[in-house]
This record gives sequence, C-alpha cells and structure tokens, in this order.
Amino acid sequence: MDWKGRRQSDNIEDERGSSPMDGGSGGGPLGGGGMGFPGGGMRRGGGLSISTIIILVVIFLVLRAMGVDVIGLLQQSGALDGGPGYQQSDSRGGNAPPANDEMKQFVATVLADTEDTWTGIFKSMGKTYTDPKLVLFSGRFPSACGTASAATGPFYCPSDQKVYLDMAFFQQMKDQFGAAGDFAQAYVIAHEVGHHVQDLLGILPKFNQARQTMSEVDANKMSVRIELQADCFAGVWGKFTQQKGILQEGDLEEALNAAQQIGDDTLQKRSQGYVVPDSFNHGTSAQRVKWFKQGFQSGKLSDCDTLNNPV
Repeated sequence: MDWKGRRQSDNIEDERGSSPMDGGSGGGPLGGGGMGFPGGGMRRGGGLSISTIIILVVIFLVLRAMGVDVIGLLQQSGALDGGPGYQQSDSRGGNAPPANDEMKQFVATVLADTEDTWTGIFKSMGKTYTDPKLVLFSGRFPSACGTASAATGPFYCPSDQKVYLDMAFFQQMKDQFGAAGDFAQAYVIAHEVGHHVQDLLGILPKFNQARQTMSEVDANKMSVRIELQADCFAGVWGKFTQQKGILQEGDLEEALNAAQQIGDDTLQKRSQGYVVPDSFNHGTSAQRVKWFKQGFQSGKLSDCDTLNNPV
C-alpha cells in the first residue's frame, strides 16, 4: 500500500502515553467484542462514606496534636502517590511513544483516506459526512461504550462516535492470526469506520434499539448482518483506494486473508476445536470474504444491503 506522503487526518487522539488503565483482560480479539460493539457503560467506583471520612479526620488531628508527622509517613509509605510500585503516566515522556511515529502516521493516513472517500460518497447522496475520531491507546482505556482493551480488539463506539485502537493488535494479527500486511491493517480501520457510516445512516441506532428485545440467538444473527455490511463498506472504501492508484500488488489478497482469518468459524475452530453457529456475531470466514469482495468490486453502497439479502 503506497501510503507515505499522503494527507494525514487531524482526528487522531493519541492516548498511548497517558492511558489511565494498564494491563488487559482475557478473551480474543475480533471475537465477541473486537471489531464490534462492546456493551455496557463505565463502572462507577465506590468511595469513602461520610462517617469514615470523619473518623480519618479525627485520627489525623489527634496524631498531629501528638506531634506525629502524618504527611511524612504517608509519603514514605507511597500512599500519596498510589502506593508501592505505582507509576504515574506522563504523555510528555517516560513510556510515551514518539509524537509522530510511523505507525501513527499510517493510521492517520488511512483515516484521512476514509474521510475523503466517505465525504465524496455522502455528498453524492445529498448528505453530509461527519468525521469520526480515532483514539490510539495502549493496554486499557475508558470509552463511552465501556473499557477499551487489546483483548476486545478495535471497535467503534456510537455513543461518542469514536474508533478505539490499540496498535499492538496489528502485531497480534500477524503473529496469532497470520494476517500480516499494511492493507490488512487498513481493512481493520476501514471496517470500524464502516460502523460509523452505519451510525450516520441510521442503521446502527435501529439495530441497537431492536436487539434490546431480541433473544441472544436472534441478536447474534442480526449482528452478523451488521458486521458483514461494515466489511462491505470497507470494501467500498478499498475500491476507491484502488482507483487512486494507492494499492500495490498483493494488497487485496492481504485484506481477503485477514477477512478469512477472523471469521467466527475459523476463530472458534482455532480456540476450541469446534464451532457453535448460534454464537456467531461477526460472520463466517466465507461470508466476510464475500462481502468485502462485493464492496470492493462494485464500489456501491446499494450492493452492501446485508439486512435485506441472503448473507
């Protein structure tokens, strides 16, 4: 993919050096959350009760009256800075990544290209395209749709219209799923932007409302159709990218291989040795390849109607 030297999007929020959460959680990317719709909201933490605070204040005053340097003791114990082993994140240094490293430039370039493509398509429909934000994070990070983590994989949150991406996922695609290549990575970004397109067109809100009254099996079936349409929209973007002369030999094969490797059936066979079709929520490998290819070949949104056609 010939991406260097092209316009980069300003809609990148780089939080990698200031993520308030560290570590990850179990689960596998692209299955049950990744490239999908994490549910739930931010958990609200507990707090000290009023009575506990009063008791602590009294103890503090008594010790101080006795001449005990309470502040000094707390500082020595590490309680004021998070306790032993606590490391405060600082986006200006320390573990923060370079301000404009190559992978960030790549993501910003792909995002800019999706902006140009969808702005033009929406204009041709008499509509206005609103650019999404893309949040780069590392480890775990709070979103309006719950906690973003490397384990969930990249996802789009309709509540804040942002795409969340831990770029370590790209290495995981290569090492764990055998889906390497810059256009395979671009496909992932374009898929999430495809959900944003669904959001702007009113497709995603209708689905999220309808699934509240669906059984789990029926909601999974509808989710498959939503995900396959996002694959098709990613293919539409790929078509316009090809017309710009950006794609290089082997790029299309990289995206199709990625679609193949992240099908629900392939992921389940890899992780547990058997498949449970009723639990599919992203589509089989064959379906994901089919719909990305369909969007890529036609370049038309009208050919991406997975909601009213057999998938």
